[in-house]
Amino acid sequence: MQYIPLTENECRQMLESLGVSSIDDLLSDIPAAKRLKQALNLPVAMSEQNLARFMKRLASFDTPHDSIPCFMGAGSYRHFVPAAVRAMAARSEFVTAYTPYQPEISQGSLQAMFEYQTMMTQLTGMQVSNASMYDGAMATAEAALLAVRAKRCQTVMVSRALNPSYRTVLDTYTSNLDVTITELPVNSKGQTDLTPLLSLDAKNIAGVMIQSPNMLGVIEDLESIGRQLKQLKILFVVVVTEAMSLAILKAPGHCGADIVCGEGQSLGLPVNFGGPYLGFFTVTDELMRRMPGRVVGLTQDTEGRCGFVNTLSTREQHIRRDKATSNICTNQALCAITSAMYMTAMGQRGLRNVALMNMKKAAYLKSKLETVSGVSIPFDGPAFNELTVVLPASLDSFQKALAEHGIIGGYDLRCSWPELGQAMLLCVTETNTREDIDRFTVVLSEWIQEVRG
Repeated sequence: MQYIPLTENECRQMLESLGVSSIDDLLSDIPAAKRLKQALNLPVAMSEQNLARFMKRLASFDTPHDSIPCFMGAGSYRHFVPAAVRAMAARSEFVTAYTPYQPEISQGSLQAMFEYQTMMTQLTGMQVSNASMYDGAMATAEAALLAVRAKRCQTVMVSRALNPSYRTVLDTYTSNLDVTITELPVNSKGQTDLTPLLSLDAKNIAGVMIQSPNMLGVIEDLESIGRQLKQLKILFVVVVTEAMSLAILKAPGHCGADIVCGEGQSLGLPVNFGGPYLGFFTVTDELMRRMPGRVVGLTQDTEGRCGFVNTLSTREQHIRRDKATSNICTNQALCAITSAMYMTAMGQRGLRNVALMNMKKAAYLKSKLETVSGVSIPFDGPAFNELTVVLPASLDSFQKALAEHGIIGGYDLRCSWPELGQAMLLCVTETNTREDIDRFTVVLSEWIQEVRG
């Protein structure tokens, strides 16, 4: 997009058409105390040529993220995205496409969304997928509300090992509703303990929400949980923040899940300062009509030709607002289409190979950490590409030491799990080399020797 400012004459014409004399009049509804009093700390106006040069100079101060070893995961994962995916996703017919109100002129977008839905049902083992949500946290909150609507009871039980950011969004969604969120503890293996559930009346519980791999890096025993919840007739919601794990682990839908949702960022989207991301949402056939968002379907026209349409759409723009289940809209679907391109480019074998590489590198990191005196790994449950480690001294000090060596450390677990002590969640993907892992271990060993004197 080129830098094209408005002229003074154009601004005056716009204000006149609105019936106001100045920008201040236009913003009069904003209380004076809330308005910025001083000028913005920005350079004076520039020509397009000078502005482009100025922005390039600012960009040159940044270090390319690909060159920095990173061990941060916790819901946002750095994976390699083939150039072909980026090139296809940048095509104008996808980038500029609006909501496909008229299917006859939106067949390309609708087909791409349909392909995305098909691949997500294959990955999750579910029957139906919608055409994406805003992000994994929103998808998780919508899953809880779906369970409440479907079961007509107000309690949802959530694993303590759910991503704390997702839990915050869930609490926000339900704070003004008649919905009770109850927490399930974690056992010594780092997996969710269902024991408290067994003492409650199952008729009053809408659903149980489990993240796998969970926020402690441990893979949950979904099959066992699924069997227990099926007997109790409680909806089983599986949350996945690392979608790449679906390429190698048993699909949650084959473990008895009723809803599988989460974050699809790993499938072709860069970390990108936290967004835009991709919330995926898949359900069983029985729950399809209660699902938020929209579903693209395949049909035939009067001449027998295949065509794609919006089969279901529960957005507030399409039905009465009080009946809507979602406000999902417009070109957030570009993220879903990008993921469809990524999955197509990688193929089933390619996705599995990447997932296997993640597991092997995580296992290598664990084996290296086990040789470092003073470091403990508190949970022995199975893992994918993340694991929790506890350090013998201040985590802040270690993170600073890593930064001095040009390494991005792991996720600080102390806010959500203070009982673990100086704990951090480490992540490795295919972008972490053996040299990165060895270097991390060396910095850790040297830091421990230094703090011990």
